[in-house]
Amino acid sequence: MQPDLAAPAACGRDPLIAAITAFLARDHAPALGEIRETLRREIDAAGPVALAALGERLAQPDTEWSYYPGDPLARRIHRALAKRVLQHEPALLGVEHAAAVAGKPVVIVANHLSYSDANLLDVLLHQAGAGALAGRLTVIAGPKVYSSLRRRFSSLCFGTIKVPQSSGVSSDEAVMNPRDVALAARRVIEIAHERLRLGEALLVFAEGTRSRTGEMQRLLPGVARYLESPGTLILPVGIAGSDALFPIDEGSLNPVMIEVRVGPPMDADVLRGRSGGSRQRMMDAIGVAIAANLPPAHRGVYATG
Repeated sequence: MQPDLAAPAACGRDPLIAAITAFLARDHAPALGEIRETLRREIDAAGPVALAALGERLAQPDTEWSYYPGDPLARRIHRALAKRVLQHEPALLGVEHAAAVAGKPVVIVANHLSYSDANLLDVLLHQAGAGALAGRLTVIAGPKVYSSLRRRFSSLCFGTIKVPQSSGVSSDEAVMNPRDVALAARRVIEIAHERLRLGEALLVFAEGTRSRTGEMQRLLPGVARYLESPGTLILPVGIAGSDALFPIDEGSLNPVMIEVRVGPPMDADVLRGRSGGSRQRMMDAIGVAIAANLPPAHRGVYATG
């Protein structure tokens, strides 16, 4: 869900409700009354201090390559509306593997189809009883996540680390020269390792950008740098259907079937040793594990046979 907000209006309850319901009006018109009541109830329960804090976060641009904490009210709103907005009950399979990484440093690596992928994973983990893992989420996010108020609203459901993108995976609005990308990337890796030490779970979309075809693209070797903290576990996740939920070129949600499958955790230290120190081999092994959690037609470069 990505309501289109105006910064001054976002500080008030009624303008915030109006912005969210306007976004949902096309596809959820019969339920708008219930949605408005849900929003009023959740915002009032959070209180005026929480509402003001959310307004300040939305009005403040996130300009640094840094860590940005989540906002409790934004998370509360998304989770409260999830069952009303997702018209087909999505499936989360393999939730037992989420329990296996409890209290351990973990990097969730998933394929990427939609701006809604991180929010979808947060909601499904929470609904499936893996709220502890959902509550630890810190998402590695490219510049476009912060480029509009509606995207920033959705990103506030969890912590985020803003990362630079090179011209190979970015649109022109987010391009930096190679030297600046390298400097910013080094800082981001340090921040990510610190968040892992603090007990957070990183979520990385290792293809570097959303797939335009629905098929997996080759994972970027540089993502292996997030996995260098000793004892880190990797949780491979396959997402299917979210490209149709929130299509790249549309501004509304569509009723679709979504399946998210979590695979068994992998030991990053063991995987690095088996890969002979090659970052690309290491990421390709993770790509194969993600692809195993996807329908064959979506495995792309990691299809076998």
